[in-house]
Amino acid sequence: MQLVLFLLGLLCSVLQAQDVSVMEKVTAYIGDEITLPCSFTSTDPSQRVSQIMWLNGTESLAASSGHFGDYVKDTQRYQLVKQSNTSIVLKISPVKYSDEGEYICEVTSFPAGNARATTTVIVKAKPQNSALANTTVVGDDREQVGATCTSAHGRPPSQITWHTAVPGNWSTKITNNPDGTYTVTSQYFMMPIWTADGAAVTCVINYESEDYSIPLTFSVQYKPVVTIEGFDDNWHLHRNGVYLTCNGKGNPPPTSYIWKTLDGSPLPSSVRIKDNMLYVDEVDERVNRSFLCEVTNALGSRASRQDVLVREHAMRTQTNAGAIAGGVIGGILVLLLLAAIIFIVINRGRLKNKKDRGTYNSKPRAFGTGSPSEQFTYQDDGELHKPLKGPVPMRDSGLSPSLGDEDDYEEEERMKYKVLEDDEEDERFNEVGPMLQLRPHHPIDSYLDDDMESQTDGSIISRTAVYV
Repeated sequence: MQLVLFLLGLLCSVLQAQDVSVMEKVTAYIGDEITLPCSFTSTDPSQRVSQIMWLNGTESLAASSGHFGDYVKDTQRYQLVKQSNTSIVLKISPVKYSDEGEYICEVTSFPAGNARATTTVIVKAKPQNSALANTTVVGDDREQVGATCTSAHGRPPSQITWHTAVPGNWSTKITNNPDGTYTVTSQYFMMPIWTADGAAVTCVINYESEDYSIPLTFSVQYKPVVTIEGFDDNWHLHRNGVYLTCNGKGNPPPTSYIWKTLDGSPLPSSVRIKDNMLYVDEVDERVNRSFLCEVTNALGSRASRQDVLVREHAMRTQTNAGAIAGGVIGGILVLLLLAAIIFIVINRGRLKNKKDRGTYNSKPRAFGTGSPSEQFTYQDDGELHKPLKGPVPMRDSGLSPSLGDEDDYEEEERMKYKVLEDDEEDERFNEVGPMLQLRPHHPIDSYLDDDMESQTDGSIISRTAVYV
């Protein structure tokens, strides 16, 4: 029993004194090469290495032995390099996806026996990324594929997303390739409206936490979209050098522009046509009509209409100086309005103070029959709060006031004059009101005559003008 324990202790000391060193993880890309180093170290000088071998599972790939020599399973793909009595390096080239897995380096030594270490090989493949916009999309009311993005022959498979302002959705498909790689294809579906033509879209491919962006532009084929510019609603008789511009936008680009009249009659002789422009050297009654501009591309034709109303006289337009003067006048009116409001507030406060003091009564004054003295009462009428005038003084019957009432008589006279002064001040205030009620002046009132009519919208139309 003691002998067994001694041998076990000796074996444990030997195992603790030796070490097989390998790389824990190695990443390789398909088509490249990979090297797997393995070395044996021991603190016991009596240990002797007899063989070092690389295995894939249970299958031996290569071995090096000082007694038996070297062994390589497939010399076209495997090779032993930088070998010695205690270390070897296995090179694999070219790497295939089937090379992924665990590799074991086993070292046989004496007297310790065999020792092992494991390396994990991960095989990847960088994808080939591409994206393409569909140029055959034709305007319709159903979704169509606007762009396609592909990440081919990658390992592991990529992830694809889309970034665009054009509403739509996408679908993604993953294909397993025979070489162990994956091909990811994503298609973006959109409504092929003409406003989507030329819109930006970006395919974003994420592979191994790294993004690859491919910018594209949607292409949608559509019939021309037509607009007409140049009519300013001030074409009047004898005006010179006016014109209309026909703008046509389409995919494919427009190939022709044709000007017509709405009723099918020939164009007036005063009109000149050049490409997409309609020129009028001098405006006359014949131009008073509706014009059509028809634009054509490979998908078809579309037209736009412009109604031309010829005026007998030019419309008056406000100049910059007039605008500035109007602004100044408006500012003055605002200041006057503020001043009036302040005046009303102050005057109302003053009258309120008088009202709070109650009814002003003079002392009894004897007029012949000894009637009561005059009374002055302030009344709030809801508008100006001005004092109501007292009753007309009674005519003197010839009797003079008693000597004891002279002071009262003077006080009453002062009160009478004060009320009259207040009335005059309120009347001056009432004169300010009409200054703020300015009558709006219509810019065309000054030149209406018997041969012209005013429309409810403010435009002036010759009685001979014709609407089409």
